Amino acid sequence: MQTHKAKRVEIIIEAPMESRLTQALEKAGVTGFTVLPVLGGSGRSGRWTREGQVGRSGMVAVVCLIRPERLDALLEAAYEVVERHIGVIGVTDAEVLRAERF
Repeated sequence: MQTHKAKRVEIIIEAPMESRLTQALEKAGVTGFTVLPVLGGSGRSGRWTREGQVGRSGMVAVVCLIRPERLDALLEAAYEVVERHIGVIGVTDAEVLRAERF
């Protein structure tokens, strides 16, 4: 089965910033993404957990699979949101089936 090169972008950001981030991605031409809750982790400020928090606080992970030539536009849009808030952006190489979906 043939696979096609893609980029997987994972953006971890504060949950209240999710809609601003996803709107920026859509404006940059990103047609698909997945939003996942982040249960906890560790960073520069130490360990943290979502346990015991009330409401929609904490962090979310926004995951995108895109064609490599669309990466720069996505990163520029994401960085404009993440640079002023707690968050991180990671990019890895990926391969996908059904390239027409990306």
